[in-house]
Amino acid sequence: MFRFLTAGESHGKGLSVIIDGVPAGLPLTEDYIASDLRRRQGGYGRGRRQKIEKDHAEIRSGVRHGKTLGSPITLLLENKDWVNWQDVMAVGEPSEESVQVTRLRPGHADLPGVLKYAFDDVRPILERASARETAARVAVGAVARRLLEEFGVALHSHTIAIDGVEANVEGEPDWEAVEASQVRCADKDAEPRMIAAIDAAREDGDSLGGIVEVRASNVPIGLGSHVHWDRKIDGRIAQAIMSINAVKGVEIGIGFAGAVLRGSQVHDVILPIDKWDERPWRRATNRLGGTEGGMTNGENLVVRVALKPIATLPRSLPSADLHTGEEIPAHYERSDVAVVPAAGVIGEAMLAIVLAEACLEKFGGDHISETLRNYQAYLETIGPRGGAGSPPPDEETTEV
Repeated sequence: MFRFLTAGESHGKGLSVIIDGVPAGLPLTEDYIASDLRRRQGGYGRGRRQKIEKDHAEIRSGVRHGKTLGSPITLLLENKDWVNWQDVMAVGEPSEESVQVTRLRPGHADLPGVLKYAFDDVRPILERASARETAARVAVGAVARRLLEEFGVALHSHTIAIDGVEANVEGEPDWEAVEASQVRCADKDAEPRMIAAIDAAREDGDSLGGIVEVRASNVPIGLGSHVHWDRKIDGRIAQAIMSINAVKGVEIGIGFAGAVLRGSQVHDVILPIDKWDERPWRRATNRLGGTEGGMTNGENLVVRVALKPIATLPRSLPSADLHTGEEIPAHYERSDVAVVPAAGVIGEAMLAIVLAEACLEKFGGDHISETLRNYQAYLETIGPRGGAGSPPPDEETTEV
């Protein structure tokens, strides 16, 4: 099983990651992971923190001579800003009295967190609840992506909307154009309007939300399962995406739009063999976004993600003090204006993690060569019943 844990605070010494379940023999380098970390730090609307941090994941275990060992992989991401927070985030007693954060921020983890964990200071909550933790998840997602490349799976994302400015994109986006865009948008006409919206919000001391779309192509048929609620691939994807900071909605395929259509307008017709391309069991459309019955169906996975505006605002909202309950402006700590472009990269990471786990669940193997042999054997069995490479029909049996 592919699994991971992250640890660390936003202004602590760094973020630590342990990844377990990666088969031996998978090529993996720090440079490969660094590519996705750079993509996460980009995007118009990011705050000053991204100019301080130059994220790099150091591989501390689990890799030798450029290939995984099958043992747990440890990654360490140093926080460059730690030097400015050593006293505030000291492990031992601080050299001077620590200033408490008591001004609660609406929309953040502050109030439920301090009540749940019985703190009289918001600092321990906001440090771990910070989206800084997603840097660790993107590093894990890069390892998952490297594994998925062995199966031919590719992941991308692009920005659909920011502050009501919507991109007009038909068919497969131009992914090179997306990566070159400041807001990771494939629509060149929408991009400057999105940038203008971010500038206006920054001027007003406000923040913006939006929508991103994450896609995975060449996904094997049959990942996930229909047999238990917690094995359904749709549910696993939704939980993973919803765990990203500021995400308030997830839909797969046409999602909510399908609720007002008839079945004949929603379900994806299965094509006969003479209409297939290089892959079997193709569909005339992909309205359901690549899943049916809790399993992948071989079409592209298409996941749309709705993000609320981030909760830390330069122009603080009215709030209450944790100690007195009296009205006071909410706490402000440097923040982004819009995280929508970066959220697509984080979404790719979480989708990659779910698919990597599902691939290993389906195909197994302690070494990547064994995993791929199992995958190739599976591909040989999924043609039409009785066709080339398919298993023979079951023999008749007599019930006793």
